[in-house]
Amino acid sequence: MTCVCAHVLVVDDDETVRDVVGRYLGAAGHDVALVADGLAALQAARATPPDVVVLDLMLPGVGGLEVCRALRADGELPPIVMLTALGEEDDRLLGLELGADDYVTKPFSPRELVLRVASILRRTASLPASPALTDGTLRVDPAARVATLDDRPLALTTREFDLLAFLLANPGQAFTREELLARVWGWEFGDRSTVTVHVRRLREKVEADPTAPLRIATIWGTGYRYDLQG
Repeated sequence: MTCVCAHVLVVDDDETVRDVVGRYLGAAGHDVALVADGLAALQAARATPPDVVVLDLMLPGVGGLEVCRALRADGELPPIVMLTALGEEDDRLLGLELGADDYVTKPFSPRELVLRVASILRRTASLPASPALTDGTLRVDPAARVATLDDRPLALTTREFDLLAFLLANPGQAFTREELLARVWGWEFGDRSTVTVHVRRLREKVEADPTAPLRIATIWGTGYRYDLQG
């Protein structure tokens, strides 16, 4: 019997793309729901909350970016893999700013998309008990996937949590954007601006003054380093 790994919501107005993506994800053991527009995506997500959303940015009616905003406004944002065209870099960056976790550029390999979904699911799965990571009043529990600052929960996306946990587990060590893409995203190649956007979003949540960060330092010519403050 095939094991259902996750409930994946696929949103694309191209019937061929929906069919191919649905078949590949289904063959990988996922329960897949297919919808063709943004309004249907929001209705489906509210009826049966997905574990992952595969979301085309260019949708009729309610666009992909509006779907991201609406899902975030609803509360906990599910991991989102965006489908973008080569000429949509600004929209892709805005999608990352809104909380999307990953993207695949059209035309894409369905196998690559399945691997991206699997990577996200591995990182959101429960892990064996491991010590919580702390820096003063900042606490990150990798097993429970919970982060708090001053005893208040932090609303982090999947990749934001992964990035924070990785940096906090390796304080004082500088990492290039390429290294972070490989170690946190599991990408052998990719757009380095993805890291830049996630660092900026993290700073807004863990720094007293995001414009003068103390925890997540920029190392010019290299990348980023976590400096303990506690």
